[in-house]
Amino acid sequence: MPDTRPRPIPHGRAPVLAACDLDRTLIYSKNALWLPGPDKDAPALVVAEVYDGAPLSFMTRAAEDLLLKLSAAAAFVPVTTRTQAQYERVQLPGPAPEYAITTNGGKLLHRGVPDPGWRRHLAARIAADCAPLESVEARLAGPAHAGWILRVHRAEDLFVYAIVDRGAMPAAFLEQLQAECAAAGWTVSLQGRKLYCVPAPVTKGGALDEVARRTGAGTILAAGDSLLDADLLARADVAFRPLHGELHDAGHQAPNLFPTTVRGVLAGEEILARMLALAEAAG
Repeated sequence: MPDTRPRPIPHGRAPVLAACDLDRTLIYSKNALWLPGPDKDAPALVVAEVYDGAPLSFMTRAAEDLLLKLSAAAAFVPVTTRTQAQYERVQLPGPAPEYAITTNGGKLLHRGVPDPGWRRHLAARIAADCAPLESVEARLAGPAHAGWILRVHRAEDLFVYAIVDRGAMPAAFLEQLQAECAAAGWTVSLQGRKLYCVPAPVTKGGALDEVARRTGAGTILAAGDSLLDADLLARADVAFRPLHGELHDAGHQAPNLFPTTVRGVLAGEEILARMLALAEAAG
């Protein structure tokens, strides 16, 4: 059988940048844990997010320990499609990372504060290359789609997403929307019950490039599970995806990409362990 293990990073190419998607890559809701076997054999879990006074997202206790070690061995960068407010609900172990990427790359946080230069850079590109957000929002909110588009939301005036009934949504609608948005400088991604319409310049990978430039990273590690993570993974020297999610379902492959051997919350633990091994070997 071919060796599917990533090659070691050459020694001395520090600093190492470890960028990791959050939901269903690093942290998991109770419905996404996918724990096999009897309950008595389940791993110890820690709460990673509280919403409305109740626990919402989890990671394993072992993953928490691995993340502390990874943050000491590399520059750890959380990356998420969540808005800044949604990201701030997540409580990861250890000190707050110097950089975090939220809003699908639309916001670059430096020590918890949005970077105004990055926002101006994106605003200029969007104004030059993309149709106005209001036009895309109106397209999704049209009465003709009320049977399958349940709610439409703005994400920090950067992109639009809708909660949809996938069973009622015609395939032709999605194909037509993708074509219309592409012509308008926007991208479309359907993930679970959420339909995202995002200006083409707003990407996780673009924001990661900026963090790598600022930190002088010699090596980039990345992990993610969704279609919106594909460009993030493409930027990495070594990338990982869980054995679940949109990328897995699509059979997404690349020479630098390695799937986990397990799915669910244990995949998050495996990703951190493999990133840590590479970061420590490069140190």
